[in-house]
Amino acid sequence: MSSGFRFSISWSRLLVQFSAALLLGVISGVLLLNLTEPPSLGPQTIPPSRPALSKFSSNEELKTFLNRSVLEYQRGRYGGGWQTYGAWAEAGRYGSQQTPEYSRTNVQVEGVDEADIVKCDGKYIYVVSGRSVIIVEAYPPENARVVGEIVLNGTVLGVFINGDRLVLFEATYTRYIPVKPPTRYYPFPYGYYGITETVMRVYDVSERSSPSLTRTVSVNGSYFNSRMIGEHVYLIVNCPVYWPLSHREGEIPLPTISVDGRIEELDAANVYYSNTSGYCPIFTIIIALNLKDDGAEPVYKAFLFGAARTIYVSHRNLYFVVPRYVRLERNGFLLWKSEVHRVRIEGGKIRYEASGEVPGIVLNQFSMDEYEGYFRIATTIPAVTRAEGSTPMNNLYILDMDLEIVGRLEGLAPGETIYSARFMSDRCYLVTFRKVDPFFVIDLKDPERPKVLGYLKITGYSNYLHPYGENYIIGIGKETVAAEEGDFAWHQGLKISLFDVSNVSDPKEVGKVVIGHRGTDSPVLKDHRALLFDKGKNLLVIPVLVAEIDPNKFSGKVPPYVYGEYVWQGVYVLKISESNLTVKGRITHLENLTVPLDLNSGYLIKRALYIGNVLYTISERKVKMNSLTDLSEINDLELPSGEGYS
Repeated sequence: MSSGFRFSISWSRLLVQFSAALLLGVISGVLLLNLTEPPSLGPQTIPPSRPALSKFSSNEELKTFLNRSVLEYQRGRYGGGWQTYGAWAEAGRYGSQQTPEYSRTNVQVEGVDEADIVKCDGKYIYVVSGRSVIIVEAYPPENARVVGEIVLNGTVLGVFINGDRLVLFEATYTRYIPVKPPTRYYPFPYGYYGITETVMRVYDVSERSSPSLTRTVSVNGSYFNSRMIGEHVYLIVNCPVYWPLSHREGEIPLPTISVDGRIEELDAANVYYSNTSGYCPIFTIIIALNLKDDGAEPVYKAFLFGAARTIYVSHRNLYFVVPRYVRLERNGFLLWKSEVHRVRIEGGKIRYEASGEVPGIVLNQFSMDEYEGYFRIATTIPAVTRAEGSTPMNNLYILDMDLEIVGRLEGLAPGETIYSARFMSDRCYLVTFRKVDPFFVIDLKDPERPKVLGYLKITGYSNYLHPYGENYIIGIGKETVAAEEGDFAWHQGLKISLFDVSNVSDPKEVGKVVIGHRGTDSPVLKDHRALLFDKGKNLLVIPVLVAEIDPNKFSGKVPPYVYGEYVWQGVYVLKISESNLTVKGRITHLENLTVPLDLNSGYLIKRALYIGNVLYTISERKVKMNSLTDLSEINDLELPSGEGYS
């Protein structure tokens, strides 16, 4: 087995969450940024530095480095957090010419697929349900039926479908091991820790009724993220270092990778590390696997740079963002910064290429983008990390491929926090919030001189922004009511907005729908893959958990801080045009509504998709089919619960 691939990793599942607290204020906004002659942050500016990654020459050097890192950590020399679980996402463009038009998973970058809990190939739907993946022959809808099921021992995190190859990501918790802390200051005390194993399984599903396992790659560690580009899948796993009871200096066990039953310890020659001292050691491992060549060995690279908080992936580059803090000795400021590491991924090859850093921390993957040889990133400097009485500050930076900053816009919307961002070619749309929502439009045509073109202040805020053609933006978030006392607002029902940005200096909200009262929620607010949108069909479908307040329970006006009771769950189907946004209807899987709702029934709709002129809504226990024309019901398919439902 070549040293350029595999590893089955025995690592402790040490669930430590990233602790940087973004102050969620109550005023939201979208910004168009002008980076010409950016204002200085003065004493808050982080001293410039150029992080870079090095490689180890031997496993002994790697183990020595890990021992030293623990000692530096316990002396309090670093800030950062541990990121455990990541997200899932999209579907590919497959199927024969006879396959009707069908929707794909909503992803950030077209052609860069993200794993998700539901996938579709135009005829079959693949549904994750607990420990199972259920294969449904969905088209034509009148004959819909379950044709296959893959039952595993662990929890299925997400899937990809690529022609006749189905990829599953499974998390298993195999056993508990006794662990002792290497120092009395280490954040994990003596005790027993569960071993988390992430397994990537590839199935040949040319016969959907009898899937055949073709490849298995396992890594003991936590699933962080994944992407599929062409015929290659890239799996990213976080593997914390643990010290078993038998640990002695220099004897730290290294991760191992298992490929089709063959096991090999991590090769130090494939490990990059940061010279930044004192961060808690954690391996971030990328594995590339060719789905179409069962004889091809997986390729991997591992990185020791602390805990990556999020990633952005283009067709050829993967960007890791690692939060850290820096204390300025001259005035005591404590500031967060983000290290950015660029890794080249192309045709299954993985190569580290550049590192850089920017002030502040990122919200999520949509705060980043790559366009025409530049990397753009929006950050927030939280108030909690700065001087007493200070306020949050927002920034936008443009970096070249060496990750050197070439353009910047700093000090945006002081006192507010970024709630959502979206980059679209040479523009950036930004929403900040504290008490009202500014929606900003930013011009990025000149990478060295970005500028704010215009902004709009409205009530509410958007957690997610989605493009609708070149001149419109859809915002999904919450309506708000400004507090009578205090500089904040009370969030209310789910708000869907349509922004007209054709006049960049004067953006307008031309459509708005508010669903439910305070407490209403949607998975779209945290997971973009839950959204179904199709511009050609004027279609917008959003899963919603509706909360409503009974006004009869109050003698006067209902206070804005009161939460409603959950009364309904399903999808809202909206019709969207360039001038309006209206509710067409709604669909639920909960046939006998009772209050309070049974939120653990397995009938909460999590995804929606279409094949031809049929809308499919999917929960763990059911697939329902309705006409896209008038939403009339066509068919209703119960899914097996058995081993797959938990």
